[in-house]
Amino acid sequence: MVVLAPFLLGVVLGLWGVRRENTLWGDEAVTYALAQRDLSQIWQTAQHVDLVHALHYALMHGVFDLFGPGLPALRLPSVLAMAAAASAVGLLGLRLAGPHVGLLAGLVFPLLPQVQKYAQEGRSYALVCALVAWATYALVGGVVRHTRGRWAVYGAAMLLACLLHEFAVLALVAHGVTLLVSRVPRTVLRAWGVTAAAVVTGLVPLVLRSAAQSEQVSWIEGPVRLPGFVTVAALGVVCALAPAGVRGRPVRLPVLAVPLVVLPCLLLLAASLFKPLFVDRYVLYSHVGIALLMGSGADHVRRLRRSSGGPWITVGVGVAAVAALAALVPTSLALRTPDSRSNDATAVGAALRESGRPGDGLLYVPAQHRHWTEPYPGDTRALTDLALAESPAASHTLAGVELPAADIAARMLRFDRIVVVHGRAGGHLTGDPRERAKTRILRQHFRKQATTHVNGARVVVHVRVR
Repeated sequence: MVVLAPFLLGVVLGLWGVRRENTLWGDEAVTYALAQRDLSQIWQTAQHVDLVHALHYALMHGVFDLFGPGLPALRLPSVLAMAAAASAVGLLGLRLAGPHVGLLAGLVFPLLPQVQKYAQEGRSYALVCALVAWATYALVGGVVRHTRGRWAVYGAAMLLACLLHEFAVLALVAHGVTLLVSRVPRTVLRAWGVTAAAVVTGLVPLVLRSAAQSEQVSWIEGPVRLPGFVTVAALGVVCALAPAGVRGRPVRLPVLAVPLVVLPCLLLLAASLFKPLFVDRYVLYSHVGIALLMGSGADHVRRLRRSSGGPWITVGVGVAAVAALAALVPTSLALRTPDSRSNDATAVGAALRESGRPGDGLLYVPAQHRHWTEPYPGDTRALTDLALAESPAASHTLAGVELPAADIAARMLRFDRIVVVHGRAGGHLTGDPRERAKTRILRQHFRKQATTHVNGARVVVHVRVR
C-alpha cells in the first residue's frame, strides 16, 4: 500500500492537465528542440552550451524515438519519475517510522505544489528527485544490511542523479551528516565514504567541462546575503536532534529528513554569495524530506487523537485535513495554466503568426530568444530572420549564429516591416554589438505600430519611417 497508493496518486496528479493548454515554456522549448536532433548533434551542441543537461536531452531523444515528439511524450518521464519518487518516500517512511507514516508521507509528497509543478515539466528535475529519493532509500537499507550490492545501487543512483544535474551532489552532504548524527558503525561510514568518493570522481569531468559554460546561469540573481553563522547554527540543530536510533532503528526519520531539507539549500545559498546559483528547482529533491516530516507530523496527530479519544480532536483533525486539501485546489489549478511559468514560448509563436505578414522581417532582441520558436518552425516560416547566419541545429547551438552587426543593419534597412520578439520589459540585454545595431536601426528608421504582450515576452511590429 505504501508503494502503490502514492504512485497512483502521483500518476493521476501528473496526468491531470499535463498539456497545460498545449503550451511550452522556454526551457521546455529547448528540450523539445534538442531532443529531436540526433545523438551526435546533441553531443556537439553540449560542447558549446547546456552540457549539464546533455544526458537528459539524450534520454528525451530516446523517448521521442519511441513515442514521437509531442507534449505528452515530453512530460511523461517527469510524471512517472515523480510518481516513483512518491513510492520511495512511502518506503522510506515505512522503514524509518512504520506503515502509517510511510503511507501518509507517500501521499503528501505528490500533493506538494512544487512537486506537482515539476511533475509536468519536460526537464530533468523530476528525474533527479526520483533518483535521490531511491538513493536515500538504498542508503537506509545499506545501514541496516551492509552489503556491496546495496552500496552499488546507492552509488549508481546518486551518480546518475548528479550527471542529470550537478547540484544533486549536495544530497551526498546531507546523507553524510545523517550517518554521522546517527552514529552508524565505522564500516558503514567507510562504505559510504568510498561510494561518495566514487560518485564525486565520476562527476568531476562534467563539472570541469561545464564550468566553461557558466554564462548559462548568468540570469540568476544573487540571493540576500546570509550571515555565515546560519549554516553553522543549522548544522548544530541537526546534530542535536538525537544521537541514536529509536526502537531498533539505526536511523531516525528527523535525522534523515532535516539535513535533506536544510543542507542542500543552505550550501547552494552559501555558494551564491560568491556566484549567484540558487534556484529552488536545483534542490527540488529536498521535498522528499519535507514530505517525510509532514507525514510524521500527521501520524503524530493521528496517535494523539487515538490516545486522547476526545471527539473534538477527531473533528478538528478532519476540518484541518479538509481545509488543507481545499487550500491546495487553487494552487493546483493555477499550476496547470500557461501563466504558471515565467514565459510562454507557444504564445510567442501564436503572436508571430497573427502579427506578421508574409515577407516581413523578423528579429530577436536579444538573440537568445530564438529558441522560443525553434520547436514549431511553422510559426515563423512566412517571415525572414534578418540576423540569422546559421540555424541552431546547423551551428550546434540553442539560438543559432547571427550575422555581423553591419550586415544585420543593412538587411534591416531593406524591409518596410519588421516583427521583433523581445524578452520581458527590463530584461537582460547583452552588450553585443549586434544587439546594439538592432536597437539603433529600429530607433532611427522605424516606429512601433503594434505591440502584443504575452507571458514573459513582447512581440512588436515596427514599420519603416519614410
